[in-house]
Amino acid sequence: MKLWGGRFTKATDKLVEEYTASIQFDQQLWREDITGSLAHVSMLGKCGIIGEDEASAIADGLKKVAAMIEAGDVEFNVENEDVHMNVERLLLEQVGAVGGKLHTGRSRNDQVATDMHLYLRARVVEIVDLVAKVQEALLEQAQANTDTILPGYTHLQRAQPILFAHHLMAYYSMLQRDAERLMDSWKRINVLPLGAGALAGTTFPINREYVAELLKFDAVYTNSLDAVSDRDFIVEFLSNASLLMAHLSRLCEELILWMSDEFDFVELDDAFCTGSSIMPQKKNPDVAELVRGKTGRVYGNLIGLLTVLKGLPLAYNKDMQEDKEGMFDTVATLHGALSLFAPMIRTMKVKKDNMRQAVAQDFSNATDLADYLVGKGLPFRQAHEVVGKSVLYCIEQGKYLLDLSLDEYKQFSELFEADIYTALDPENVVNARNVLGGTAKNQVEIQVANASVSLTHTQQWVEEHLQRIDVHLL
Repeated sequence: MKLWGGRFTKATDKLVEEYTASIQFDQQLWREDITGSLAHVSMLGKCGIIGEDEASAIADGLKKVAAMIEAGDVEFNVENEDVHMNVERLLLEQVGAVGGKLHTGRSRNDQVATDMHLYLRARVVEIVDLVAKVQEALLEQAQANTDTILPGYTHLQRAQPILFAHHLMAYYSMLQRDAERLMDSWKRINVLPLGAGALAGTTFPINREYVAELLKFDAVYTNSLDAVSDRDFIVEFLSNASLLMAHLSRLCEELILWMSDEFDFVELDDAFCTGSSIMPQKKNPDVAELVRGKTGRVYGNLIGLLTVLKGLPLAYNKDMQEDKEGMFDTVATLHGALSLFAPMIRTMKVKKDNMRQAVAQDFSNATDLADYLVGKGLPFRQAHEVVGKSVLYCIEQGKYLLDLSLDEYKQFSELFEADIYTALDPENVVNARNVLGGTAKNQVEIQVANASVSLTHTQQWVEEHLQRIDVHLL
C-alpha cells in the first residue's frame, strides 16, 4: 500500500512504478533527506505540533535508518518511488506508527527542494576547492616559466612572442571567474524552501526560521509557490559548470596540440596518458581528450533542464523530477575533471628550448618591426606596409627578420638602423609590452603576485564555508 494510496482503488501498474520512480538516482540524497527531516522533526517538537517524546523517538529512528544506509544494510526499492518514501518506510519499521507524524506540516515538494539545496551547497564548496587546486598548479608552472618564451597565436597562426607564464595566467584568470561565479551562487543556493508545503504553506504553526538555523541556511523562501517550483539555483550551477568546462576544454585543446610532434612544446606525465593497442610508439593525451569530450554532456545537462522548465506552470509538476540526474552527472563530471587536472598540470614537462626555437623561426616579431618605424616617426599604416613587404622578401629569400642585413633593411626604409636587431630580439619583444596585463616579465610577475592573493582568498572562502555546511544533526 502506497503511503499516499488512501483515495486509490487500484494498485499502481508495475510499468508506471518503474517509469515514474526516481529512487534509482535520488537515493544519493539520503543523507540530505534525513538531515532535513531531523531539523523538521526538531521544529515540530519545539513548536508543540507533536510531543517532545514523539519527536525524540522519530529523531532516534532517523539516526538508526541513517546508520543502516551508511553500513550498506538497506536496499531501496522502486515500489517506494523515491528517497523520501523509502526513508519514511524504513523509519516506520524502526519506530512504528509514530513515524507517520514526521510528515506533518510538509510535502515531498518542499522536502525534495530542501534536499537539493543541501546537496548542491556542499558540492559547490567542494568544486571551488578543486578549482583552486587547479589554479595552484597553474600558478606553480607560471612561476617556473617567467623566462620561457613561446609563440602566441591568433587564428592558430603565429602572432607575437609571449611568455609561457603569461599564457598559463590567462587560464588562471578564467578559472578565477569560474570560482567567483560559484562562490556568488552560494547566496542563492543557501535559501530554505522547507515549510512551503506542497505549494501554499501549511496550517500548522511551524517555525521556518528555526529550521533554517538548524540547517545553517542564511534565509528562507518568502513565497511558497516559488519555494517549491524554483530550480534557478540548479540552472545557475549548470551554467557555471558549463563555463568552467569550456575553459578546461580550451586548455585541453592546447595541451593536445602542444604535445604533438608538430608543436613538441610540452610532455604530459605518463600517469595521465595512455598507449595504443596496435601502435607501440603512441603516447596519447587521453585525459585531456576526455575532459574536452565530457564538456558536451555538461552543456547538454544545462540545455536539458532549461527545456524542462520553459513551459511549466506553477507550482510543482512531475517534469521537475528531471532536474536531478543532470545535476548529479555534472557534479561527477566536474569532480573527475578537476581532480585529474591539477596533478596533470603540475607534473607537465615544459620544453623551453623548443618553444624558444619556434619563436626564432617565425615572423612573430613583425609587429615590433612596425613599432620600431613608428618610433622613428613613420605613420603606422605606412610602417605596416613596409614591414609587410619586408616579410614577403624574407619568405621569398628563405629568411627570417633577424637574418636580414642592415643593407637589406634599408632597401625598404632608410629609417632602419643597427639598433633594429636589439628591437627584434625575442626577449626584448616580450619585455617591450610593459603595460598593465601585458606579457612583459615584470607585468607577468605582478599577475602572479596578485593571483597568489586571490588564491588565498578563495582557499579561505572554502574553509569558512566548509564550517557553514557542517550540520551536526546526524
